[in-house]
Amino acid sequence: MPPSHTAIALPSPRHAILCFTVIILIIGVGLFRYAIDLHVLMFFCLLWTGANARCLGVPFPALHEQVAAAIGQALPAIYIFILIGMVIASFMHSGTIAVLMYYGLDWLTPATFLAIGLLLCALMSLATGTSWGTAGTLGVVFIGIGGAMQIPLPLVAGMIVCGATFGDKLSPISDTTNLAAMSAETSLYRHIYSMFFTTLPTLAITLLLFAIIGSNYGGQDFANNDIENIRSALATAFRLSPIICLLPIIVLATLSIRRVPAEITMSMSVVTAVLVAVIYQGSSPVTILNALWANAPGTTGIANLDDLLGRGGISSMSWTLILALMALALGGMLHGSGFLNALLDGFVTKIKRVPSLIAMTIGTGFLGNMALGEAYVSIILNCQLFRPKYKEVGLDPAVLSRSVEEGSTLTTGLIPWTTAGAFYAATLGVPVLDFAPYAFFNYLNAVVSVTMAIFGIGLLRRLNSP
Repeated sequence: MPPSHTAIALPSPRHAILCFTVIILIIGVGLFRYAIDLHVLMFFCLLWTGANARCLGVPFPALHEQVAAAIGQALPAIYIFILIGMVIASFMHSGTIAVLMYYGLDWLTPATFLAIGLLLCALMSLATGTSWGTAGTLGVVFIGIGGAMQIPLPLVAGMIVCGATFGDKLSPISDTTNLAAMSAETSLYRHIYSMFFTTLPTLAITLLLFAIIGSNYGGQDFANNDIENIRSALATAFRLSPIICLLPIIVLATLSIRRVPAEITMSMSVVTAVLVAVIYQGSSPVTILNALWANAPGTTGIANLDDLLGRGGISSMSWTLILALMALALGGMLHGSGFLNALLDGFVTKIKRVPSLIAMTIGTGFLGNMALGEAYVSIILNCQLFRPKYKEVGLDPAVLSRSVEEGSTLTTGLIPWTTAGAFYAATLGVPVLDFAPYAFFNYLNAVVSVTMAIFGIGLLRRLNSP
């Protein structure tokens, strides 16, 4: 006779808290104490969660189905992840990024340095989808210029981080933007549309603050050798016609505005960029097509600039994609075995007001970054945790994805021990706690979001919800 199946029990809130606490300890101690790769730590988190589920009587086939279902729901976003790498690499070779940098750097004057610098970093991160690449190129240049102008470097670094994270949050080719939309089960365009309500007003406030502060330095003089060196290197490496080189980004923006599916939009943008690179820039078709898989550094002779020009390619997305798959698997088991619901019953269900829900979502994202050291896992787990509550109160899942980004994506660089915080500090040469007070955009966005929620502004509702 076959053995009888063990009855499946539901975890208690204490059991759920224990399960989550150990997950946080595995990741926190492994990352910060022993510098173990996050993927390996996620593997042991999966083992721990699976063991807890088995203690409740959940059979292995059911665990397998939970993981498969979670990953299956994310397949459309996984396709986009692959395309993101191709878009970035093709933009590098078509001269699209080079044109943005070449003409953008020419706008700088001492009086408008902080305000224009913010806009340039925002534009660069929006076009490339990377805050790290922006900080590692324009950011390094602006630190040098700011020092020559005798502008406090923490202020300059804060400006750079604000602009760099703007695009990392809002760009359709940003990994965190796609990850948040995928985890909240909303479309990429709906997610971006939702973020417009809170992100653009916050950027306007931040721009005004930097314009006011920057006006105090209008009488400063400075040497612009770094700017000229970069512009000269770009002019040597590329043909820089804005009309032609910006065609790929115009295609991307136009199709996005017309709500063409993201996969088609990005594919058409890649095709346009490849044609510009081959026909106008005179690049080898073989080189360009290989770059779509694994891009190679540029050859301008300026190390940071060459690193930026070498970004992109499908292979460059592998770290994030594999981590996302493992985090989705973890979220699938936590949800399917009842741990998320138990935690939800423990404290999230007590939230009655929408502004309080949004504030808690943002705050939990910040705490998740502090505990986990990475925004990626925090984004996925918080979407899993709060998704039922947003559905219960009739809010569009794009409001959830927006709030999670405001808590996770924007705050990760303000925490010294996260990978983003460590990167900014090392790249810009300014400690996190020194520039964090001037990263206005990163924390004001949460204030704007909660304030707008109090007044009922930007609260998208689910279809057929009351």
